Amino acid sequence: MQLRFNYRVYPTPGQQIELARAFGCARVVFNDGLRPRRQARDAHEKYISDSELSQRLITEAKLTPERAWLGEVSAVVLQQALADLNTAYRNFFHSITGKRKGRKVAPPRLRSRKDNQQAIRFTKNSRFKVLDNGRLRLPKVGDLEVRWSRQLPSDPSSVAIIKDAAGRYFASFVVQTGEDETLPPVDSEVGIDLGLTHFAVLSDGTKVAAPKFLRRAARKLKRLQQDLSRKQKGSANRKKAVTKVARAHARVADTRRDWQHKPSTTIIRENQAVYVEDLCVVGLGRTRLAKSVHDAGWAGFTSMVEYKAARYGRTFGRVDRYFPSTRMCSACGRTNDKMALTVRSWDCPCGSHHDRDVNAAKNVLAAGQADNGNDRGAHVRPGLVRAARREAVTHPDAARSTRSVEGISVF
Repeated sequence: MQLRFNYRVYPTPGQQIELARAFGCARVVFNDGLRPRRQARDAHEKYISDSELSQRLITEAKLTPERAWLGEVSAVVLQQALADLNTAYRNFFHSITGKRKGRKVAPPRLRSRKDNQQAIRFTKNSRFKVLDNGRLRLPKVGDLEVRWSRQLPSDPSSVAIIKDAAGRYFASFVVQTGEDETLPPVDSEVGIDLGLTHFAVLSDGTKVAAPKFLRRAARKLKRLQQDLSRKQKGSANRKKAVTKVARAHARVADTRRDWQHKPSTTIIRENQAVYVEDLCVVGLGRTRLAKSVHDAGWAGFTSMVEYKAARYGRTFGRVDRYFPSTRMCSACGRTNDKMALTVRSWDCPCGSHHDRDVNAAKNVLAAGQADNGNDRGAHVRPGLVRAARREAVTHPDAARSTRSVEGISVF
């Protein structure tokens, strides 16, 4: 599988000028390609191909006085800008036709030099190279100093140079991992219930505390935002204040990402199969708990678990978000009425006492194992429940499909 490895780079002042020139040229080529495609789409004309755009906007444009400065940067950077434009349009077309799942994708927009993030990409055709002394050689830029936190598993196929809102530079390598990374098989499987009281509760009873990185940094962020609001728009002091705010947010994001890597790696190493609930983070982000939901970073954590499972030969599954993992008794399968978030434990009529989150994690594990064992993709139903004395049929909640029960995920 293909993975990205990011490293911090430290360009010299002269190299920063060359990178800024490359960012600007790639942005101009992207915008120059976007305008004729917009006009062709509005006029219901034929889609302009990449080869035609490349010939018109790169090869021929370099010969004109208005775009002669495009020759000062690597041609691969300009070609990759048009490739990014083509990818953006393809994602847009697949989104409106239904080929792309998830939220609708908007058409590509013009890029601005004031965007928070600037990026360019070099492929093997540009002949970039990682030198023996650890520096990264880029055409028409020079040898960049790289802070190597770990070795690359193989030769990279491309590298993207990224400048973020905090003014930091990163080198993002795309590498192909080997097939010898499969971990030894283990017997344990786990279901995970994500929440706010605890970040994650495992089906074996383990509870992972919520670190709440954004809440911890709220005071500092508030002060920096107040300082920014007092600066005059367009002034140099305002630019400095914007950078300070961006650095503070970057520190929170980096700390959260570093922390998420540790439990996700531990869970993958210790379990053969991992099942999580498919939460609607976008919908929860519109509620009164929005700040806490975004601070938790559930989507980033589950994405890490998913790609690490694929990389190391583990099984990963998502349970339907409408599955009543909280209200269903993990012992008898009975589905009870909805409970308020303040209810952290409850008793089932069958006599079982449940911790709210641990019970939900056990149900997620059971539902994930049932779906994983059903290779034909049919609906999975819970086991039958013993009928009451005066009942002649099975309890209706037990015969209901786990995919059709209405409910809401728990925290």
